[in-house]
Amino acid sequence: MALKSKNNVLTRLSELLKENQVNIIQKNQIDMDSISDSDISMIDRLKVDKQKIEGMIKSLNEVSQQKDPEGKVLYEYIREDGLHIINKTVPFGTILIIYESRPDVTIEAAATAFKAGNRIILKGGRESLNTNIALTELWKQALQENGFDSDYVKYLNISRDETQSLIKNSNNKIDLIIPRGGDALINFVIQNSSAPVIISGRGNNFIYIDDECDIKKAIQLIINGKQRISVCNAIDKVLINKNLDRLEDNIAIFINYLKDYNIEVYSNSEVSNISKVVTIDDNPEIMYEEFLAPKIYFSLVDNLTEAVNTINKYSGGHSAVIVTENEYKATTFMQDVDCAAVYHNASSRFTDGGQFGVGAEIAISTQKIHFRGPLGTQELVTNKWFVYGNGHVRDQQISTTNSCNI
Repeated sequence: MALKSKNNVLTRLSELLKENQVNIIQKNQIDMDSISDSDISMIDRLKVDKQKIEGMIKSLNEVSQQKDPEGKVLYEYIREDGLHIINKTVPFGTILIIYESRPDVTIEAAATAFKAGNRIILKGGRESLNTNIALTELWKQALQENGFDSDYVKYLNISRDETQSLIKNSNNKIDLIIPRGGDALINFVIQNSSAPVIISGRGNNFIYIDDECDIKKAIQLIINGKQRISVCNAIDKVLINKNLDRLEDNIAIFINYLKDYNIEVYSNSEVSNISKVVTIDDNPEIMYEEFLAPKIYFSLVDNLTEAVNTINKYSGGHSAVIVTENEYKATTFMQDVDCAAVYHNASSRFTDGGQFGVGAEIAISTQKIHFRGPLGTQELVTNKWFVYGNGHVRDQQISTTNSCNI
């Protein structure tokens, strides 16, 4: 697929978003009216306003300016006998993206896959149907105006049972499935998919406050990590070293700042014995939970090793932060924590394709194969071997002299 043609589609789509923003917001309001006002996280994920549309346009422009992921030479070798071997990047083919609530995925994730030369099948949640259909129509218009089949980007308005059948059916020509949602969705796809799966896992991110930390930095990073509750790069757990100077006072400072932002603080009994204003929850299962709510959980650890082990046991493998002024501890933490992104004195909220300089992402992968972290255009390709010869055979020459005339 020609780079110029792909970029023309993305540029035209960005223009159509700007031209149709009033209609998009109206369609989104229909979706918004169908959900509960009390579901703060859902509202944050579902709402499309002028600012979100501007973000979609910005993502499209960034993707269109990136290098073409297709046809990149990964390896080249010419044998002594002249056989020419090249390994190049090629598209996966058709990618199915299953997602919940977020209409911006319809634009940004699809654009990322399209720039890499893939066809895209989108299956969003029922709660965002009107918004997603409006955005898909703009995709189709941009594709048709630039000579593409309008089904290069296709939206599925089908039931849950039909979606499950699609995932299970090996006759469907789907080359890759990317589920973006809760554990139930991801686990179903992993267990039932007949196609390869890239896991866009849960968050449940941890921040470790070391005893050699800068308290002002710790406050900033805890608060910023909880600034948006519905995103997968939010902080849910705070681990505090028991040897932190003025432990009781500093825990009180952290909690007071969080309460100023209307974040409810939970903890185990050990922390509650130090600070009486937290909500006690000693159920160890809470450590596995991704909150997606104005809620955060505090616990204490003896040292760096316990912090690393706790994160590796309970986190979703997405992002983890250490706050410390000790470079050796930071290096140890970043090497030993098994997450897609690890941070020293910086917010987990940077785990995002745009923030990492790769533009819009299709997902944040928490698996180690095919790729880990934000999946941008350059990661949505596979590879293929191209071998050029001139009648080359291996090991022996094949005689073409026999009773047949060749």
